[in-house]
Amino acid sequence: MSAVAEKLHFSESDYLDFESLAKDKHEYVAGQIFAMAGASERHNRIAGNVFFHLRLATRGHSCRAFIADMKLRIADYRSYYYPDAMLVCDERDQHPIYKTAPCLIAEVLSPSTATTDQREKWLAYQTIPSLRYYLIVDAERLYARLLTRIEGDRWTEQILDREDVVEIACDGLRISLGLDDFYEDTGLLPT
Repeated sequence: MSAVAEKLHFSESDYLDFESLAKDKHEYVAGQIFAMAGASERHNRIAGNVFFHLRLATRGHSCRAFIADMKLRIADYRSYYYPDAMLVCDERDQHPIYKTAPCLIAEVLSPSTATTDQREKWLAYQTIPSLRYYLIVDAERLYARLLTRIEGDRWTEQILDREDVVEIACDGLRISLGLDDFYEDTGLLPT
């Protein structure tokens, strides 16, 4: 006789209670809780580099930079994610354990997260009215892609070359970023 597994559905408040006590991080999508895999050293360095440049630019500015421990709540998708880095400029977005109105989201791709980051999360992230930039940086090879909202639901895509510098503009804050900024000390930059 085969065993039948019952999938549990959790409310958002049950998830937040569970997550506040959990040793490891979990994301939440429409009533389901998913454990997050650990990241490689290179993944951490890239995420840290992105955060470093965002944090440096926000010093003395009302925009705030966050790294992978801050949750992102997407109400329309009943989801909570942990982006690798976020830039939030909406002063009303003050919840202490999650944010809802980022201007920029950065995800570092790894073999275990690439599909989710580029499909599921991208579909959800597009519904965030404040989101202007979605930055995807690959941890396995020298590759970064910037999706930029130009109006409404229209987005442009730029694959960054080594000499490209992109400008992020959120609420009067301007940040210039390139592949060298993302991949510093990762072993992927040619010398």
